[in-house]
Amino acid sequence: MPLGPASPGLAQRTGLPPRRARRRGNLHRRQGGVALSGIEVVVPAHDEAETITACLNALAAAAVGSPVPVRVTVVADACTDPTADLARAAGARVVEVEARNVGAARATGFALAEPHARWFATTDADSLVPPTWFTDHLAVAADLVAGAVDVLDWSGWPQHLPAHYRSRYSRGREHVHGANLGITSAAYAAIGGFTSLVDGEDADLVDRAKTAGLTVVHARTAPVTTSGRRFGRCPAGFAGHLRALASS
Repeated sequence: MPLGPASPGLAQRTGLPPRRARRRGNLHRRQGGVALSGIEVVVPAHDEAETITACLNALAAAAVGSPVPVRVTVVADACTDPTADLARAAGARVVEVEARNVGAARATGFALAEPHARWFATTDADSLVPPTWFTDHLAVAADLVAGAVDVLDWSGWPQHLPAHYRSRYSRGREHVHGANLGITSAAYAAIGGFTSLVDGEDADLVDRAKTAGLTVVHARTAPVTTSGRRFGRCPAGFAGHLRALASS
């Protein structure tokens, strides 16, 4: 799914016409003295036919404002529904695996990414990035950006939960969500990328980045909105976090 400014190479590889983006000042982040020349997005997905199209449409809308080309790869992991077909129809590059492991799925997607002078971003298939997602990431002076997350729909949860969630969130300083992460390709390679964890792969990546002395920013601008489903795809993922808050 090559999006953003014209990029013949990406268009040839995917067979899709490139889109043009509006330039927004000097947002070409630099990596090792070289301007970042593209953004690679990886979306892991397990049976996400109900949400994948909206997710990819939101990424396409955000790519319109990106100063560099954007390519989206969906890693359809052990899907038994039309997730992969819907992702292809939306223009994404699709890789099908049978790992049933979100860490392995993210790692697979980035293993296929162009490794030089790129911004690597990842979100989840039940999430919607804001229109400024890419420009907000690139505007932060950091090797890794851990962005915020809000809930799209609180239906079915106790009435007190939205306020409780936001109150706890406002007091926390180091949120980490796989639905809103970005890292330079050089930093990603330096720390070995995502590991094959069934959950917690996002926090593990951030922890290793900090241990390696990289600059990590927990940003609050332009939060990604994610589904408020009670049972997610990972045993101890965001849905589990919400259930714990609901009972506290």
